[in-house]
Amino acid sequence: MAMTVHVDIVSAEGEIFSGLAEMVYAHGVMGELGIAPRHTPLVTRLKPGEVRVDEGNGEMRHFYVSGGILEIQPHVVTILADTAIRARDLDEAAAEEAKRRAEEALAGQHADFEYAKAQAELAEAVAQLRAIERLRRANKN
Repeated sequence: MAMTVHVDIVSAEGEIFSGLAEMVYAHGVMGELGIAPRHTPLVTRLKPGEVRVDEGNGEMRHFYVSGGILEIQPHVVTILADTAIRARDLDEAAAEEAKRRAEEALAGQHADFEYAKAQAELAEAVAQLRAIERLRRANKN
């Protein structure tokens, strides 16, 4: 039996996942992290993007987080996300529409605040679309 780490993914709405995993992959602010059991303790911020939980035996769960905090302890990984959604529940049409609106806002921005907000919305929409595409590719295999 392979070594495992306990994983909790929690958002403002509540717990979205709690279980054991052989590996966890997440997008930290400094790059992608691969977390195995007995990983060195770490706390870092997360970028909007996909979180993958490898449960072993070919089972990979995909989630989208809009950002948040990742805490790693040797036997526990906790993700506290602003928003967390199972990747299969993402709405591609809504993400495309959000991307379009953000791009329009960037083109017609009038203040630094509006520009920063539009950039954040665009990054979130693009991250959702990437998570949808990655899930599509994983389902084909």
